[in-house]
Amino acid sequence: MPTHLLTARRGLAALATVAVLVPLAACGSDGGDSAGKGGKTELTVLGAASLTDVFQAAGKAYEKEHPDTKVKFSFAGSQTVAAQVKQGVPADVVATADTTTMDSLKAETGRPAVIAKNRLVIAVGKSNPKHVDGLDDLTDSGLKVVLAAPQVPVGRYGKQVLDAQKLEVKPVSQEPNVRAVLSKVELGEADAGLVYKTDAATAPDKVDAVKIPDDENAIASYPAAVLKRSEHQQGAASFVKWLSSPKAEKLLRKAGFQRP
Repeated sequence: MPTHLLTARRGLAALATVAVLVPLAACGSDGGDSAGKGGKTELTVLGAASLTDVFQAAGKAYEKEHPDTKVKFSFAGSQTVAAQVKQGVPADVVATADTTTMDSLKAETGRPAVIAKNRLVIAVGKSNPKHVDGLDDLTDSGLKVVLAAPQVPVGRYGKQVLDAQKLEVKPVSQEPNVRAVLSKVELGEADAGLVYKTDAATAPDKVDAVKIPDDENAIASYPAAVLKRSEHQQGAASFVKWLSSPKAEKLLRKAGFQRP
């Protein structure tokens, strides 16, 4: 079996395991109490991997403005986040990297609000040693390209972009989230990969980003919503609303996200 297909199969097979193990290790639970340690309300947010850095900054900013609240995060590919929600993992808010995944959670959430948008870039090694100039170059058989699996939002966006240009790319691997794609390029295990603009910006010392023209690109929308099973409905709603505030928008824009 080709290496890239074997890697994809293994990666996707692992998603079910990840969906179970990640929340147990990262989310935690306060046993359903209305407040956590020190009398603070503890909110658990399940977020798309590409929101990792900006949400951690947003959480600190929110806690500063709301000293009675503690915000905890668990990040994974949106498809894994959705699996966690459907499995009943204790959480209060969910945020995904596409509206399709959020739409699949209608029975579990309140009305979602799009908080930001994003675009794709081609992540390459620092100083672009392979001289990748655009999407056409990704079809070069001598170039090691890594993509996200098609079940992952960034993988779907990538497929959409490549299909629109009628380009056939044979990746050396298909990864379970955008950070895994970026990591392959950072480590030199791949020459190029399709990632979000904001993810490439988190590793400026290790990768460069080759811009994809707007007329060839795809726009990713990020919705956030309160989970119906949250035991902190008011606090969760307050956090989701805050994500559209000027303060949150400033943080999102600084990280490279676009206005919703």
